[in-house]
Amino acid sequence: MAKWTTANIPDQTGRVTVITGANTGLGYETALALAGHGAHVVLAVRNLDKGKDAAARIAATSPKGEVTLQELDLTSLESIRAAADQLRSGYDRIDLLINNAGVMWTSKSTTKDGFELQFGTNHLGHFALTGLLLDRLLPVAGSRVVTVSSIGHRIRADIHFDDLQWERRYNRVAAYGQAKLANLLFTYELQRRLAPHGTTIAAAAHPGGSSTELTRHLPGLLAPVYGLLEPLIAQDAATGALPQLRAATDPGVLGGQYYGPNGFAETRGHPKVVTSSAKSHDVDRQRRLWAVSEELTGVVYPID
Repeated sequence: MAKWTTANIPDQTGRVTVITGANTGLGYETALALAGHGAHVVLAVRNLDKGKDAAARIAATSPKGEVTLQELDLTSLESIRAAADQLRSGYDRIDLLINNAGVMWTSKSTTKDGFELQFGTNHLGHFALTGLLLDRLLPVAGSRVVTVSSIGHRIRADIHFDDLQWERRYNRVAAYGQAKLANLLFTYELQRRLAPHGTTIAAAAHPGGSSTELTRHLPGLLAPVYGLLEPLIAQDAATGALPQLRAATDPGVLGGQYYGPNGFAETRGHPKVVTSSAKSHDVDRQRRLWAVSEELTGVVYPID
C-alpha cells in the first residue's frame, strides 16, 4: 500500500484509545483522525485548558466519536499513577495506547522525580504509564501499544547506563537521542514479553520531519537555520501523524514493526515499515534498560 492515508483507517467504533500529548501537534491530529472514525478518544494532557479546547475542536468535527480528558503530567510519577488509577476506574478495557507526548533538545533540567527531562518524559514516563495500564489492554484481543520514536534515535544515540541522568555531562542532542533510542528498545522488549499472551502487540512509529511545537527548544543558533530549512524537510502535523496512525490501526501491523515516512531519508511522505538502528535491536540493551526502568519508576509489569 504505497500511499496509506486516513481514508484507510478501519472503523474504530467501540474502541477506547488513550493518547498522551493529544492537545497539539501529532497527538491532536491522531486524536482527530481516530475520533473521526468513531473511536472513544481520551486526551491525556498536562494542560487541561488546552485539552478542553482541543476536545471541543475535535468534537465539533467528529460527531461519530467521543472525546474525554485525562490530566497527565509525564514529568511526575505521582501524576502518572493518579492518571492510571483514574483511567483504570473509568474504563474496564483499553484498546489502544499511543505514547505520543515528548520533548526535544531541552536545556539541562529534570523531571519532578529528578530524572533528566528528555529521558524522564519521553521514556520513563511512558514506561510507567504503559505498565500501570497494561491490565486493561491485555484482555482485549487486537489491543496495541504504539510508541513514537524519532529519526533522532540514530543521532549521537546510546543508552548511557553509567550516567543515564546526564549528571556528569550534558548534551541536549545526545540526550534526545538516548530518549528516542529508549523508546524503540522499550517497544521491542515489550513485544517480546507480550508475544506469549497473543492479545496485545507493541509497535513504534516516527513522524519524519514535522512542523510541531516539538522544535520550540531549538538552541538559539539553530532556530533561524531550521526556519529556512523547514519548508524543505518538514511536513505538516497531519501528515506527520500518519505513521503512528497506521501503526495503531492497520490490520496488517505486526508486533515489533516500526513505521515512518517513505520519502527521502524518511523525512516526509506516506507511512511504511522502516528499519531502526542496530543498537535498537540489541537484546542486552533492551533487557538492561527494562530492568533499570522498573527500578527507577517502581513499576513492575504484570507479564513475564
